[in-house]
This record gives sequence, C-alpha cells and structure tokens, in this order.
Amino acid sequence: MVFHVKKVSKVVASSVLAASLLIAPWYFSKNEVKSYAETIGNSEVSQQLFENVAKEFGVPVNVLMAVSYNESRWVQHEGHSEVGGFGIMNLVQADQDHSAKGDETAEGTYNTADEAIYTLDQAAQILKVNPDLLKDDPEQNIRGGAALLAEYAKETTGGLPSDAADWYGAVVKYSGSDIAELATDYADQVYETIQNGAVKSTHNGEKLTLTAENIVPNKDTAKNIPLRNAKFNNSDCPNGLECSFIPALYKQFSSSPTNYGNYDIANRPEDGIDIRYIVIHDIEGSAQSAINHFRNQSFVSAHYIIDSANGKVTQMVRPNDIPWHAGNWYFNMHSIGIEHEGFAVDGTNWYSEQMYRSTAKLVKYLSETYNIPLDRQHIIGHDEIPGLTVSKHAAMHWDPGAYWDWSHFFNLLGESLNPSKGDKNSSIVTIRPNFNTNKAGYTYSGKDLDSLSSSFLQLYKEPDFNSPLISDPVLNKTAPGTTRLNDWGAKATMGQSYVKADQQGDWTAIYFAGQKAWFYNPNNKNTVPGNGTVIKPKDGLSSIPVYGAAYPENSAYDGTGIAASARGVAEVLYQLPKGQMYAATGPIQSDYYHAKNFNDPATNKVVKGTEEFYQISFNHRIGFVKKSDVDVVVSPK
Repeated sequence: MVFHVKKVSKVVASSVLAASLLIAPWYFSKNEVKSYAETIGNSEVSQQLFENVAKEFGVPVNVLMAVSYNESRWVQHEGHSEVGGFGIMNLVQADQDHSAKGDETAEGTYNTADEAIYTLDQAAQILKVNPDLLKDDPEQNIRGGAALLAEYAKETTGGLPSDAADWYGAVVKYSGSDIAELATDYADQVYETIQNGAVKSTHNGEKLTLTAENIVPNKDTAKNIPLRNAKFNNSDCPNGLECSFIPALYKQFSSSPTNYGNYDIANRPEDGIDIRYIVIHDIEGSAQSAINHFRNQSFVSAHYIIDSANGKVTQMVRPNDIPWHAGNWYFNMHSIGIEHEGFAVDGTNWYSEQMYRSTAKLVKYLSETYNIPLDRQHIIGHDEIPGLTVSKHAAMHWDPGAYWDWSHFFNLLGESLNPSKGDKNSSIVTIRPNFNTNKAGYTYSGKDLDSLSSSFLQLYKEPDFNSPLISDPVLNKTAPGTTRLNDWGAKATMGQSYVKADQQGDWTAIYFAGQKAWFYNPNNKNTVPGNGTVIKPKDGLSSIPVYGAAYPENSAYDGTGIAASARGVAEVLYQLPKGQMYAATGPIQSDYYHAKNFNDPATNKVVKGTEEFYQISFNHRIGFVKKSDVDVVVSPK
C-alpha cells in the first residue's frame, strides 16, 4: 500500500496515513512514521485530549491525569536517556543498541520479551499500532498509557470500575515494580495527587487542571498482585538522609561470560582505581522507572537515585563497584553516579529543594570519604562527559541540562564554584552567570520553551547577537549552532573555566572547541576570575589531539595477557590548534580497568601507563591532552 501524500490535501493525507498506521503498522518503517508526524504535525497535550482518551478506554480521567502527572508533569518527552521512557505517559522501550558501560570492546545482547518494565511495546500491541507512533504522537502515547491501565484494572478487579478508588491496583501495576514498598508508594503518590489536585501550563501554553477530590483508594484491589517485601539496609549514606539499599541486577544473560550486566565488580580505591568524579544525572523519568530499569536486564545502573518529591535516596550499587551510567568507561571507572528523578527539558518542575539538599548532603559525604575535590572539574554533569569515539561523542547525553542550578547546589555544598578564589589578573575566567536572572529562550522538539533561568551561556562567532552561534566540529561541522536545548555545541555551563582570548566592549571571547567563542559579558557579570594551570600545544606543533579518556599507551599492556582487542580505545575527537590555551587540571596518570567477564575477579586487571594527561574543558565537555604534547604556560599559585 503506497500513499502519495503530496497529491492530496494535508487533512485527507493525514487521515488516510494515520488510519493505515493504526490498522497495519507493519507496513511502515520508523522513518515513515516520523514522516507522518512531520506531515500532520504532532497533536498537542490538552485537557480535552485526556478527557477523550479516558472516555475511550473507560479510565477515570483523574486517574489517567494523576498517573501522567507523576510520570512527566504533563510534558511530552523524547526518551533521550538510558533510563527514560517516551511521551507524557513515560512509556519505556529498551534501547537495544546502547550500553551505558561505554567500553568499545564490550559485548551484550538484550532479551527483553518477558520484561514487564518495557511498556511501550506492550501498549502498541494492545492498540495494534506501530510502536514508534507512541513515541512521537502525544495522543497515541496517552492512549497507550490508558490502554495499559485498563488492562491492569481488568487483571486486578475483573473489569473497568466506575469508582476511581478501585483503580489503585491498576496504578500499582503501572509502577512496573515488583517490590511492595516501591509499587505501593508510587500508587500512594498518584492518589495523593488526586487528593491535592494540580494545575500546570504546558510549553505550548495549554492549561491543564486536575481538580482536587477526596478519593480514598481501595487498597484491597492490589492484594492479589505478586509483590515482594524486599527491604534492604546497610546503605552507604550519611546520617540524616532517608536512604535504602536496593541492589541493581548483576547477572550473566547468556552462555557467554561477556554478556552480563548491569555493572562491574571492583574494589575501589584499594585496587588502584581512584574515585575522582561525582556525576550528576537526571533520569528522564521517575525514580521508580530507574529502580525498575536497574533491576532488570538493561545494561544500565548507577550508584544512587534521588527522589524529587522528598529527596529520598535509593542506593543500587556500592561505591567500590562500577555501575554503567556514564556511557564512557573511563569516567565509569573513576566516578560515582547519582541519578535524579525528572526530565532535563522540564528541570524547573523536577529539581526540587529537597532533591538539591539531599544530593548536597550525599556529595559532601562521598567527597570526604573518597577525597574527591568539591569543584567543577570533579563534580560534573553527565552533559560534560565526552564519548570515546567520534560517533559516540556526538550522541552523548545532555542531562541534567540548562536548568540544573549549579550555583545553588555549590552553595549547599558550602563551596565556591571557583575555589581558587581567582586572580583578577589571571587569564582564566570561570563561567558564573546569576542563575536567577540568566534567562535564555531555548527550543525543544520544535517548540519554544519559556525563558527560564539557566546555567548556560550561548556562544557566538562574533561579538554580536546577530552573529551565528559557533559550530562544533563533531556535532554540526560548519553549520551554525542552534538554540535547541539539547544542542550543547554552542553552550558553556556554569563553573567551567576557560582562557580569555579577547575582549570587545561588553563581549568576552574564550578559547572553546578549537576556536574563539564570544559571549555577552557586560561588566564581567557572567564570569569570575579564575586561577590554575594553563596549557598550550608545544612549540613547533600545529595542533594536538584531544581525547575522551586518559588511557595508557599500548606498551603498558605488555605482560598483562590482555589482548589488543580488549584494551582501552579512545579515538581522537578534536584537534587543539597552536596559539590557543586552555585551563587544565593535572597531570594525571593514564590507566585502564580490564573487566570483561561476569563474576570473574581473577581476570580483572588495573593497567597503569607511563603516559600522563591534562584534563581540560575543551568545549561544553571535558577533554584530555597528553602531557607530552603541551607546554605549561601558567602554573597554579
């Protein structure tokens, strides 16, 4: 069946094509579904849409809206994280091409047919539609969530109850958790939302209202759901935090010992692998979805998860072990990963004060325990981690994004974003706008976002707002950068330090991504003076390579028995040209942790190289340059 969309009206084409996608989704590829969405335009989230879908599936509209509110705060999302789902109902689909281990030599295969947490494909089967349609179209996404709730209601009550109180069991099942404490806590939060009500304007200006109703859930509807009482203690948390330990899955998934997940066993730092970084993530979903994901075959995990509503902490991997969270094995080796409930595009509604305070308390505890410096070279966002290859670098994630308030977070840590205190005569500047007044108009998924407070500064090719934004050599080659929220190529973030390259009136230029990048800086209101090491390419070199890891030289593997195909691989990501200078940390010794087999510590080896590297903020992301390639221009005072 072929449709020539351009030969008919948009309305007729959309009706015919949409009907075809619903009736015979197997005829259409992912690109054809995307073409459909672009042809007719994605439907917008609205009050009427919820009411229509609720009526269609026999789900009380307050239950449907409260579930959606707890999943997404009524905002459509694209599922760009390892953990996150798609759309306003946060329907989850496994990314079968992705492992957050970030080891280019790693193997692994998915077998998710029996995984209850992957709700997007289940919903698509019920609706008999192409799964990709549920990702791109808010209406179909809400229909998918409603269809699942209706199925769960039939399983728990035998029908579709008219009383919202009797949907408690269905909501428990929608949580996706098999742990009683977590599943019932999720359902309790949904019914609390119904009792308290909620009002919110979406990014497209639509006002959604859930009117408060005093509905007491009938918890007997969940009594036949098989749930486990699995409460784990002995968490690695400071006193004063509500913290529990629920272990992530550690399992071999096939006959091959290399096909396992979701983390690697180690003995950090006693085994010689220092814990150097703490990585701030957001989940792109609920805390519940992350816990479910890490407990299933997902090739993803993290040390800690922070709840938005109350700052509750769930630990899932011990700090001495290495979860797969960063998408870059070098950073996994050397970091502790903390996931935060929420979505980067809607961070102002998810990054709560309780969350900031719990995270700050946890980070201070981890810093003291593992001697991690409380500065922005070591307390970093996932969006600052590079890829190990050019292709992976371009696809690295961008959470926690522009709306994470680094200034407030460091105030809670009791530390300055610029602990050197700075030197007004220094060539180093630290990005430091006032978060509350630093407004930026970004776009996301083709929609204009409100001008919200932001930690980012846009970077231009010239000292002029009419100038194009700078282009990143990996992301967009020579095309100008954009104001898309997830386009990190032309954005500097709060706390990063660079070398000042020029000043013209109210505009400051820094060396960034191998070029001069300009940002508006009247009276230096967006920066503070820095201090520290400054490096440049050695005299006589036209440029030097920038890597995404500080891996050892090949000769370091001699005598280890580690095959060439199983060694750390980090491609050259960029070239740093002569005449440019960058703020640096280090030097640090190169190393690699060889961990390839399930539960086989005898084959795990730490390889130390003689090559040393400096860590730099090359662009929005961290880079590494060899000590042998650079001259030190300025040493720290």
